[in-house]
Amino acid sequence: MTHRIVEIVRKHSRLSAAAVLALAMVAVLLWAARGAGLEGSQLAALVASTVALAGLSVWIAGWE
Repeated sequence: MTHRIVEIVRKHSRLSAAAVLALAMVAVLLWAARGAGLEGSQLAALVASTVALAGLSVWIAGWE
């Protein structure tokens, strides 16, 4: 099982990096927004924007 996960991460390194970064960024977002009184749709929009930003960041960091 672990060997397969390592193989997938090596094969799709940018996607893996974006997923890990997005997970961390969403965790920080949810922690920071816990007392802000946001509605569900507002929080969903922020999470979607955060995931897109993580993907964009990894894509830009990969430019050579």
